[in-house]
Amino acid sequence: MTVFSQAYPAVVGDKYVNRQPASRAKLNRNSVAVVNAADGKGKLVGLKKDAKAGRPADLTFTVKVPAAGLYELSTWAVPEKEGTPAAAAHVKIQIGGRRPTKRILFDAYHGNHQVSGKFDMEAKEEQVKIWLPEGVRLGYIEWKNANDPAIPEKAQRYTPGITPPAGHPRIWVTPQSLPVVKARLMQGENKAVWDKVHAAAIVPFRFDFNPNEEIFYREDVEKAVETKAFYYLMTGDKTVGREASKLMADYLSVLEFGNVTYGDITREIGRSIYVAALVYDWCYDLLGEPDRKNLRFHMLRLARDMEIGWPPFMDSIINGHGNEAQISRDLLAMAIAMYDEDPLPYKYTAYTVLEELAPMRKFEYESPRHNQGVDYGAYRLMWEMHAVWLFYRMTGHPVFDDNIKHLPYYWLYMRLPDGYMLRDGDMFSVKGGSNTPLYWKQPMAMLLSYAYANDPLLKAEFQRQGGLPDNPVLFLLVNDPALPADHDLTKLPLTKDFGKVLGGVVARTGWNNKPESKDVIAEIKGGGYHFANHQHADAGALQIYHHGIQVGDIGLYLSYGTPYDFNFNKRSIAHSMMLAVDPQEKLRFRTKLQDGGTRFNQRFPQSMAETTTDPWFDNGKVMSGAFGPSAEKPAFSYFKADLTGAYSSKMSQYARGFMFLNLFREDVPAIIILTDDMTTADPAFKKYWQINTLQQPQTSGDTWVLRNALNGAEGKTHVQMLLPAAGARKLEVLAGADANSTFGTRFEVKSTKPEASAFRMMVTPAEPQARDKFLTVFQMAEGDAKPLPLQFREHNGMYQLTVADRVICMSANAADADAAFTVEVPAGASWQVVLAGLKPGFWNIRQEGGTLHFNTGVVAGNNTVHFTAGAGKYIVSPGRAYGAKDVD
Repeated sequence: MTVFSQAYPAVVGDKYVNRQPASRAKLNRNSVAVVNAADGKGKLVGLKKDAKAGRPADLTFTVKVPAAGLYELSTWAVPEKEGTPAAAAHVKIQIGGRRPTKRILFDAYHGNHQVSGKFDMEAKEEQVKIWLPEGVRLGYIEWKNANDPAIPEKAQRYTPGITPPAGHPRIWVTPQSLPVVKARLMQGENKAVWDKVHAAAIVPFRFDFNPNEEIFYREDVEKAVETKAFYYLMTGDKTVGREASKLMADYLSVLEFGNVTYGDITREIGRSIYVAALVYDWCYDLLGEPDRKNLRFHMLRLARDMEIGWPPFMDSIINGHGNEAQISRDLLAMAIAMYDEDPLPYKYTAYTVLEELAPMRKFEYESPRHNQGVDYGAYRLMWEMHAVWLFYRMTGHPVFDDNIKHLPYYWLYMRLPDGYMLRDGDMFSVKGGSNTPLYWKQPMAMLLSYAYANDPLLKAEFQRQGGLPDNPVLFLLVNDPALPADHDLTKLPLTKDFGKVLGGVVARTGWNNKPESKDVIAEIKGGGYHFANHQHADAGALQIYHHGIQVGDIGLYLSYGTPYDFNFNKRSIAHSMMLAVDPQEKLRFRTKLQDGGTRFNQRFPQSMAETTTDPWFDNGKVMSGAFGPSAEKPAFSYFKADLTGAYSSKMSQYARGFMFLNLFREDVPAIIILTDDMTTADPAFKKYWQINTLQQPQTSGDTWVLRNALNGAEGKTHVQMLLPAAGARKLEVLAGADANSTFGTRFEVKSTKPEASAFRMMVTPAEPQARDKFLTVFQMAEGDAKPLPLQFREHNGMYQLTVADRVICMSANAADADAAFTVEVPAGASWQVVLAGLKPGFWNIRQEGGTLHFNTGVVAGNNTVHFTAGAGKYIVSPGRAYGAKDVD
């Protein structure tokens, strides 16, 4: 502490700073004392032990700003004793004759330096009075300009092509749609919900407050206001409408969030703005202009304390907290409500939604999954759906691409029989607590999605998640009781290919999502682009579920940006994927440890053009995605990705192939064949083939056994590595605390979740070389059922595996096959043959000495051929043969 020798105003252009040491203020000598700072380079002011409650101010500062405007006040303070206070210490501040306000002076989050807040100041001398808390000493206060966030030039020049219609209401309903919503109130499932809203709305709400004392956020008040305003909108009951209006005005007159920033308080600030906007719009005809002016003042007052700021350009709407409720619901609702009186807020919010968010999502949702993963993806989607709905109801036309209607199927495919989901991204819903089975839910996202898409399957998912009992108003605004819920998921294909923007495949053997299910669900991901924030560095990661997680991710999202989070949880090492360690690889984004994985990214793209042209966001390329022969119940599901771009330049070439075989059997329901072909820039870069599992694996012998159990039934995964051969590889199993480590650096993981004490199986080639190939077969078996016999050979650049009633040939190289090879089908009944990883173009298949002879075209992005064959040798050649039958 060295820099508070004297008060000094400094004005340079619009830059104004006025720092005043506490020791130079007018002091109440009865309550405070001046002491030297610990380093002897300054003075501090703290309370005396006998300071009495109700005393005059402890310190009085005098400040005069150079011009009327908005200024920021901050403080610098230290605790009297190290480690105290344990809770936040608050200071009381009074500027001139205004109402005193309580602000944080010291806490564990921001420590010594606290921004107390932004205050409108006049160009005159003002007294600033301060009452100190116990246990904290003040060093100085500082005033400076509180400049608004910079407004992008495009936003300044923007003229919205879509504007709110004249008149009110126009938030959620218009005069055209209002009769439809009213008519639904007494229909079907809506009636019981409306009866509860009616009962709550007509009961007066008692709100006792002192206009001279501020209060913190109260959810009960806001819910009462929203309920009553909605009731007035539906019924025209002016008594209830006026109560809602007065209650909101009284509440806003004393509502103060102060300088609280922890707990993402901007979400609560935004909710207050949103409810005020509903009153402004729905009760518009009950408000006089002074009432509306008051609401506008308070909404904008609160807006400037939001994380995104006001104007709303402090953060991006594309990702992060800016992609939550702040613009898509709260500020957009405010802007629509006050458009006639003040069109500027709508100009800015419409720009961010219509010119930035909607075009980016049109591109991103070409892959129908969310790049922020299961939890944050659903949370952020539900706020985007507010913007979707607000514009749709306001204009009668969609402003987002229709692909947003298909996005929620991602969560249907990720659902597991234990009630949870395949892991993807930071998962706040599983970070701690007990091991009691958790049924994953995000019902608001499902409500807004099914209602917008008019989708019975998504409505059924909303019902399975328990509905939305704590938000009846939103339910009544969008739910169509005439839309039946359809719980029959068997109508969906068992395999979902997510395309090329966010590559991956989920393959299932069934849709029984109950705990007794015997279904196998597997996922492979990779290829496309990386969008940062809560997305993990997991290109190529494998997950397998069968009576519990068999192979998957073992990181836990405990807190954002901690050493464990940035060096383990979000990194490749916590996932079942390939690692290659370059000791000189550059570290980024506060990372401290080399994990050998894909590039760790915390910078997200702002547009489609930036995503597709900046190599930083390259997460590999999807080469193939195919399944068949049946589109609904495929016997095989194939995926391959060139993942070279996901890694740094340490990687010269790397491709991973995945073949999921649905065997339609009880004993061994599914088999996965996994191929890896990796070439590093330096042979000395050590490669690791890694899978993570939650239970102790059995590793004696050449076949390793993983296991998990649920509801009294056990599933086993028999893992057979065919390449490298047993003598050419080394296996290491890390357990418990060692598993929670990044090449020797351990992390303490405080959680009872099985991921916190999991196991990592790491295979390395015995001898260093630039190029290594891995070929692994996973057989998922029911209980003690034995794995099926397997035959394997490698020939002319192809792997051939024969198992059950299948003959599978896959390219043995990173590139697709472009040369002739043979397929040997053993004796027995007819076999299902799949040739995968073929270069696009014509191919000819001919049976030696047999009658089967045909030409077929291999399509780019599919790269497969499948047919039924009897025993014999088959010659597979690129090109088309004259006289052979042409087939699709």
